Amino acid sequence: MSESIRHFKFEIVSPERVVLKTTARQVSVPTVDGEITILPFHIPLVALLKTGVIEVVLEDGGRDVMSVSGGLVEVLADKVVILADSAERAEELNETVIEAARKRAEELKSQVQRQDDVEFARLSALIERETARSRALKRWKRILSSLSSFK
Repeated sequence: MSESIRHFKFEIVSPERVVLKTTARQVSVPTVDGEITILPFHIPLVALLKTGVIEVVLEDGGRDVMSVSGGLVEVLADKVVILADSAERAEELNETVIEAARKRAEELKSQVQRQDDVEFARLSALIERETARSRALKRWKRILSSLSSFK
């Protein structure tokens, strides 16, 4: 099997930066219709992303984990591109900061009157984003732990 058949180009971009540009064996992404895993020869598609965790199996067999909050994924014949509303690699995340932000948002949400639907929705989305960041960091730590147990 040739290298081009076993791998594809992968890129995730947010408005701030290129988060990751690499060659991958597979990518799992959270779409609004459910999580999908993209492998070489996946059918072309465009799908909306929801807030969640993206996991990439790299060309060398390593893994990368990211949190994402919304956006689009486009699958082409030889490339997968994600245009994310926001995205962060798990290795960049800080558990203490995430937990503090999530707690602050939950406190604010509990203070917002139900009549203010816009603010309530904004705070709910913020809590969902912080929860996804936390899940990404926990998954990344599990991967690192499993790698260190093989040494």
